[in-house]
Amino acid sequence: MAMRYISTRGSAPALDFEGATLTGLASDGGLYVPESWPQLAPDDIADLAGLSYAETAVRILAPFVAGSLGESELRSLCETAYGGFHHQAVTPLVQLDSRNWLLELFHGPTLAFKDVALQLLGQLFERFLTGKDTHLTVIGATSGDTGSAAIEAVAGRDKVDIFMLHPQGRVSDVQRCQMTTVLAPNVHNIAIEGDFDAGQAMVKAMFGDSDFAGRFRLSAVNSINWARIAAQIVYYAYAAVRLGAPGRRIAFSVPTGNFGDVFAGYAAAQMGLPVEQLIVATNVNDILHRALSTGDYSVGTLTPTAAPSMDIQVSSNFERLLFDIYDRDGGAMAQAMQGFESSRKMVLDDNARSKISGLFSSKRIDPDTMALTMRRTAEHCGEIVDPHTAIGLAAAHDSDLPTDVPIVTLATAHPAKFRDAVERATGTRPHLPTHLASLFDREERYDVLPADIEEVKAYIAERATPA
Repeated sequence: MAMRYISTRGSAPALDFEGATLTGLASDGGLYVPESWPQLAPDDIADLAGLSYAETAVRILAPFVAGSLGESELRSLCETAYGGFHHQAVTPLVQLDSRNWLLELFHGPTLAFKDVALQLLGQLFERFLTGKDTHLTVIGATSGDTGSAAIEAVAGRDKVDIFMLHPQGRVSDVQRCQMTTVLAPNVHNIAIEGDFDAGQAMVKAMFGDSDFAGRFRLSAVNSINWARIAAQIVYYAYAAVRLGAPGRRIAFSVPTGNFGDVFAGYAAAQMGLPVEQLIVATNVNDILHRALSTGDYSVGTLTPTAAPSMDIQVSSNFERLLFDIYDRDGGAMAQAMQGFESSRKMVLDDNARSKISGLFSSKRIDPDTMALTMRRTAEHCGEIVDPHTAIGLAAAHDSDLPTDVPIVTLATAHPAKFRDAVERATGTRPHLPTHLASLFDREERYDVLPADIEEVKAYIAERATPA
């Protein structure tokens, strides 16, 4: 039976997997989610033991792509997407102590967890556009890692142009160069004079402009695109099975800003994976921690940190969780989100918080604790971790879970992407892998624009290919 996708705001048309992938954001401003969660029986989970990462992806993703891709097509796409990773396990587990593990998600071409989803998304775009007389304009905003991973996935592909907005001066030098040194003619980098939230708001507004979106057939690579979330569910299952699932429950600590990575863990739990707890680890830009711990989902002042991918105050994917928590009432969700977008605040009632607290906990990690965790992990475990991963580890160490529950911290980026911060904390300056050793010798190309949607739209309209 074909899987259908519905909008969290209730009024956009339901789509199949292909339609949801190519569309990204729903026409009513909502985010697409599966009409129902497919289920994994304990035997289905047990059968994942010993499978390759690509084959695990086929098993997990098959119900989500039903009606759009056959199993053999899906297998071919997954094998191609993950065949280029620099570790044969794709997302290997590393043990730190008796209960703490790292799930290394940075062995893809751009050294960040975004590669795991975006290498597959690039394959999906090409598969769904082949043979069609249409052109796709991908627009995204990045706090650092999505941009390079998305550009790597679609650079040079026919029928796709990509325009990526990043906050000028607020990403690391490695993150910037990974985007701006890609000189393929279909790649356009824009440094906006503002923060990530300003870029994300402009992207959403462009999708909400029906004339503009229709003229250029806009699509998304941010985690507002359901295909990205679906692809990220896989590594939760891959890790859990290797630590004893389905016979053992597993906790995950997830450094997150936009809530996409941890929402994939929620999706895995809804499917039946035995997830004991999802620890939402934030930095001082703590809107998610405040929402989960006190019900205060309100936008504060953004503080730039050494973990720039988490310097976010509006977490797009939180809407997907709220949709489920509020009984999938699209009309009510639309009203609530419109209120949030105008007032910049929302209060979660006691009933909603009660539903969330069954699976989620949260921790706010300050810069000193982050740096201390980086240093101690290097000294006591021989592992160098980046600032974002350190925030996840600090939250894991502060957990009050039973000691027999293993905690997997998602290691979201290679430490060399944040070499200055790592060196300050540990005294060790991590080196880029061989395939990126010449990164800073390469020519850069990008344009600087004000955080003004009309100027950004004019820039895109001048360079994009109409659908």
